[in-house]
Amino acid sequence: MPEIAKITTQQKLKHRYNIFLKENNKDVYSFSVDEDILIEFNLRKGLMLTEETIAQIKEQDVSFKAYTRAINYLSYRMRSEKELIDYLHTKEVEESYVDEVVTRLKQEGLIDDLAFSESFVRTKAQTSSKGPLLIKKDLVEKGIQASYIEQALTFYPYEMQYEKVQKWVSKKLHTTSKKSHKQQQDNIKQSLMQKGFSLSVILDVLTDMEVERDDEEEYQALFYQGEKLLTKHKRKESGFALQQKVKASLYQKGFPGDLIQRFIDENVTNNQE
Repeated sequence: MPEIAKITTQQKLKHRYNIFLKENNKDVYSFSVDEDILIEFNLRKGLMLTEETIAQIKEQDVSFKAYTRAINYLSYRMRSEKELIDYLHTKEVEESYVDEVVTRLKQEGLIDDLAFSESFVRTKAQTSSKGPLLIKKDLVEKGIQASYIEQALTFYPYEMQYEKVQKWVSKKLHTTSKKSHKQQQDNIKQSLMQKGFSLSVILDVLTDMEVERDDEEEYQALFYQGEKLLTKHKRKESGFALQQKVKASLYQKGFPGDLIQRFIDENVTNNQE
């Protein structure tokens, strides 16, 4: 039966210890353990170990290393169960130990997907420009089940979404823009939907704000775009064909028909007479 000949502290990892066994009157390194395992098995010089006990100590140490690695990963911020499992896999922890660690951390309350989801939604709603649909996508990618996601999203209520969209619209919708009012609104809708806000809350904000642009401001933007179009198309078109080309392009840019006709009358028709 092997006997512990000596125990030394590792130079770089002071919480780990090297175990040397007596073999043929020589001190031979056998394995290393964490301080907690050393204490748990009461390892000391002169202790006799069976092969079964040595195997048990080694297995316990591997499990403990997986656990401490997980604890360290969780120390930076909350993680979902999937995030933790993926991380342990990248560290090549055996599946049996992964399951063991996850079970233990759940029992200790250190892994809780519902609490994680609620915290995630509150943080993103308060500190980011993301809407609930994009946050939901993030949670799905983190492996959170649907019922937890729906429950967590209650921390991002309609009123908070409305306020965030309203601030964005106020910032982005300019009366001095060179784009049509409709094109500005369409761009804002697209941007906000890409950020994860629903079309319904976006339309509610745009309707309630009743942001209007007077005809002269709209015409100034139209004139700017129309001049560019005339320069572009006059090289190949003239007369009625030129009018239709310019008209069609300005319609596509969202300008109203009466202002388009005004531009055509003042800058295309009159110039051709």
